[in-house]
Amino acid sequence: MRREIFTDEHAMFRAQFRRFAEREIEPKVAEWNRNRATDRATWRRLGEEGFLGPAMPAEYGGGGGDFLYDVIVMEEIAWRRAHGLMTAVHSSICMPYLLAYGTEAQKRRWLPPAIRGECLLGICMTEPGTGSDLANVQTRAIRDGDHYVVNGTKTFISLGQLGDLFIVVVKTNPGADPPHGGISLLLVAADTPGFVRGRKLDKLGLHAQDTSELFFQDCRVPVGNLLGGEGQGFKMLMEKLQQERISIAVSSLASCRRSLADTIAYVRERHAFGQPIAAFQNTQFKLAELATQVEIGEAFVDRVLAAHGRGEELVQEASMAKWWTTDLQKRLTSECVQLHGGYGFMTEYPIATDFADAAVQSIYAGTNEIMKVIIARRMGLG
Repeated sequence: MRREIFTDEHAMFRAQFRRFAEREIEPKVAEWNRNRATDRATWRRLGEEGFLGPAMPAEYGGGGGDFLYDVIVMEEIAWRRAHGLMTAVHSSICMPYLLAYGTEAQKRRWLPPAIRGECLLGICMTEPGTGSDLANVQTRAIRDGDHYVVNGTKTFISLGQLGDLFIVVVKTNPGADPPHGGISLLLVAADTPGFVRGRKLDKLGLHAQDTSELFFQDCRVPVGNLLGGEGQGFKMLMEKLQQERISIAVSSLASCRRSLADTIAYVRERHAFGQPIAAFQNTQFKLAELATQVEIGEAFVDRVLAAHGRGEELVQEASMAKWWTTDLQKRLTSECVQLHGGYGFMTEYPIATDFADAAVQSIYAGTNEIMKVIIARRMGLG
């Protein structure tokens, strides 16, 4: 079915990006997985072709489109299993913080090079002892004249090795009551003295995505790098987590479609007991159920995307979309591995990679358990 949220202009953009992805992304995926990182040349090419920040205003070099242009890039990247190319973090998560809360000087300094693919953006929330409980981060930023002195550790940071500028969640008022009132956001450049990249973390999946520990050791950050006001960080995070969670739902569904398509092709070709596996009723029922669930999920997420585009507040719906689609992705890849039999356990078969990559989807941007807590509270249940 035609997806009603997309216009003819969106379709043209998708066709353009699809050609680019087939030519310049898909052939590199295996190499990126081996190297445990993507390459800067591809990021620059993405910028040159206008695929980074397509929803950013033209005055900063962006495409001047809506969020659905970012959605198209996410879907096409997920279809190609190029998950290491974290354009969603760069374009759909970090850039909106700068656009919404940055001063004009901050926007003009960092948005144009980010859109060109010359300055890669990351966001530092998680700490070794703090995941979903953002109000209790331990990284401190203490004012000292014209600088903040930052000390602390962040972990599980996407683009931790390649990133050039990070939005760092810090405590500028450790004694604030309630605790979230002391949260602020700082823009920290990777060349700042005291900023130290830790090791590249070895993960179960998403191998091409460089994920790292980052250390701040008496890191002196200019006061002019404060994003928004002091003590406003938690409010800004809550406002922007809606788009982040919707983005994960979009990526999950696109990944589901690829896993499903490959499994359908496999069961048609694979024979057992003298006939294709696709001829068995169990196979047919399993794949029919999964295909139906993907369609239902997409219908809901498209509805959420449309409302998001209208500027509606969707904390509950974004949480629903995030937990349900990521849970579906985990169930779907598990069923698809089973239908592949022993070959599904072999890493030479893409479904094995899909299974491993799906594991983290229900964890980051707020665990699925946290999503259900949010939904329940919105329902008046606590």
